[in-house]
Amino acid sequence: MGAERGDNQNQTNRQAVPSPSPLVVRNGKPIDESQFLSWKRQKNASKLARNAESARKREEEISAGTVAMNGRELFLYEPWVFDNSRY
Repeated sequence: MGAERGDNQNQTNRQAVPSPSPLVVRNGKPIDESQFLSWKRQKNASKLARNAESARKREEEISAGTVAMNGRELFLYEPWVFDNSRY
């Protein structure tokens, strides 16, 4: 009786493990790993380009004085503000 219960548990455990499914895009067509990696590289490159563009624009706005600086930017662009030897 105990051996039968153990066998049933093993069978249910084997059946409960799902098989890996292929990668699928929104329109339902399966894609392979190389296509996914290509898409991921392109996505990361565009994200890096957007971040670089926003950083460049932020630097231009700071140098023009059109935006307020946070503490880190103030320390980088005007370090004399933090010079305690003047007092």
